[in-house]
Amino acid sequence: MRKLSDTIARLASLRNAADISAVPGGRLESLPNFGSNPGALQAHIYVPPTLCDGAALVVVMHGCTQMAAGYDVGAGWSEMADRYGFALLFPEQQRRNNPNLCFNWFSPEDSRRGSGEALSIRQMIDAVAGAHPIDPARIFVTGLSAGGAMASVMLATYPEVFAGGAIIAGLPYGCASTIPQAFDLMRGHDVPREAELAALVRGASDHSGPWPTLSIWHGSGDPTVNPTNADAIIAQWRALHGVGLDPARIEAVDGYPRRVWCNATGHEVIEEYSITGMGHGTPLDTAGENGCGKSGAYMLEASISSTRHICRFWGLVGSDKHAVHVRPAEAGPTRQNLALTFGSNTVNETPGAGVPTASPLIDVPAVGGVGKVIEDALRAAGLMR
Repeated sequence: MRKLSDTIARLASLRNAADISAVPGGRLESLPNFGSNPGALQAHIYVPPTLCDGAALVVVMHGCTQMAAGYDVGAGWSEMADRYGFALLFPEQQRRNNPNLCFNWFSPEDSRRGSGEALSIRQMIDAVAGAHPIDPARIFVTGLSAGGAMASVMLATYPEVFAGGAIIAGLPYGCASTIPQAFDLMRGHDVPREAELAALVRGASDHSGPWPTLSIWHGSGDPTVNPTNADAIIAQWRALHGVGLDPARIEAVDGYPRRVWCNATGHEVIEEYSITGMGHGTPLDTAGENGCGKSGAYMLEASISSTRHICRFWGLVGSDKHAVHVRPAEAGPTRQNLALTFGSNTVNETPGAGVPTASPLIDVPAVGGVGKVIEDALRAAGLMR
């Protein structure tokens, strides 16, 4: 088990990360008066001039220390909206709710249907869909880290709203309701069994299907949210989609492993990308032919655009030609085996790239006492208001 001092140091380092949210002249517009807003969130939208009747809507949620405009610039979502004609909604956290701008994904009040932040986001979606020609069958949700965990919340609590979701460096739904549980889950400890994971989603609403498709992205070297959380998300949704333990196939996409689960009709319902060697953040391809976005804190150049490939998975762009079929999936492929197979394309992290670099042997500072250090770290991680 990682030492508490290491966890504290890693979480506290979030406070010192460069804030990509400080982006002048952002492209987003405020969405005021969208409902009762019990979660006290803000909302921003981007509607490209090419929006046509029956357009898709993508809900995008930023990570801790970020804001909507900065995450848009980093991930390149409005660039993709311009190219392919879909609308964007950006829920945004406020410091009065969370000092580090994290969505409160672990709070029971904010993570259940009809309450708190989850209901606020649902109200935002209704407001955008009512004001613009959105196809209600083409609404999607994605997010990074705490935003990815909040995407899990929305997919579980309002599954009838979404055709698909994408969770980047996030966590499964409903597995933490206290600060210690949130810590354990982030470290990959005490994850419920598969049957319990699926039951948590089934119990979040009275929905009986069909269920949203799911795209999952995680760096294999993520020190903030352990990559085993990606496996837990897969396990949570596999039973809902009625697919087996083994993926239907494994491919290489831009040099990284992509695992795919298909339903009985052969439709892709779950995909997972493991970005070899990458730390905590959204993988980008800022220089490629079809790339977009801008690298920065927790926005990591990896020569693969998660934004574009998520759009492809949802059917918002044409099919890509970057996938190279490797082999049919063998029984029980492990993350370690995938790393060995696809290990040639790795992301080397450096300080300032959004990846904590604290030593596991770092001492807990004495100034202010251990209690204050822990409290500060909890707030930095978004686990305490």
